[in-house]
Amino acid sequence: MTRTIIRISGEDRIEFLQNLVTNEISHGPAWSALLTPQGKYLVDFLTVPDGDSLLLDVDARLSDDLLRRLTMYKLRAKVGLEQTDLTVARGTGPAPDGAIADPRHPALGWRLYGRAGDDGSDWDAIRVANTIPETLIELIPNDTYPLEAGFERLHGVDFRKGCYVGQEVTARMKHKTELRKGLRTLRIEGAAPVGTPILMADGREAGTLFTQSGGRAIAYVRFDRLGEGMQAGEARVLPD
Repeated sequence: MTRTIIRISGEDRIEFLQNLVTNEISHGPAWSALLTPQGKYLVDFLTVPDGDSLLLDVDARLSDDLLRRLTMYKLRAKVGLEQTDLTVARGTGPAPDGAIADPRHPALGWRLYGRAGDDGSDWDAIRVANTIPETLIELIPNDTYPLEAGFERLHGVDFRKGCYVGQEVTARMKHKTELRKGLRTLRIEGAAPVGTPILMADGREAGTLFTQSGGRAIAYVRFDRLGEGMQAGEARVLPD
């Protein structure tokens, strides 16, 4: 796990971020995403209060892009943005002093800032068992819609907060349509590379295979095409 911690300081920090991200971030640790105006995922991160500032815990591969976008939106807001050298530890056993519970799902355990390390938990197995998407695997910039990726179930979007970038599309998907596609955990016999198409018995595409662990896999699928006889490369895929 390679993470970057960005610090947002200044008196406007809460309002500034509230106007941009999918979740309510004023009541404690939260998982949020920044979206395109068309409602597609750009980057996800955890926000953690830290005195008179907020820590943004983001995948290191997307940290420069996140910092650039926040700087672009900053305008006259009274906020400071800096990339820190803070590290983060995580685990699923007893939480050490100062740790926070991961706000996405209880199975993800705790995170502790200012310390590095990992307790050796099988994170892929945890994610697959609970259909929890990962940055740059199931969460694909400029492609993924947050509701199809489970953001509502994983407490990553708040429909009662005010407007944010991409809010109109997200709200319309919630209230005016029934999701026909999204992430599901399926059974798998064999294995195939991440990104392998899942084909129905008649050759039509049903979705895409992602993280696999212990005979199960996270897949992005069309719900009306789930059935027997599905294949992903040499692997057999079955409804869970």
